[in-house]
Amino acid sequence: MVRYTGLQKDVLALYRQCLRAVRDKPSATRSNFRAFARAEFRKHISISKKDFSTIEYLLRRGRNQLESYHDPEIRNIYQ
Repeated sequence: MVRYTGLQKDVLALYRQCLRAVRDKPSATRSNFRAFARAEFRKHISISKKDFSTIEYLLRRGRNQLESYHDPEIRNIYQ
């Protein structure tokens, strides 16, 4: 069984929240939101697991973005 650190659990939880938020979007644009979320996480995959300050910053930024994009008025996202 894999044991994750608290920060790794936070990152995984944010990723799951992003994918769950996609369900609330119109079916025609869900793939755009899903692709955007994946791209944002993959963009930062090379960050060291020990770079805590950067990871915490990106988590805050990701949560803020999620809150913004969760707004029902936002129906599509472009990369």
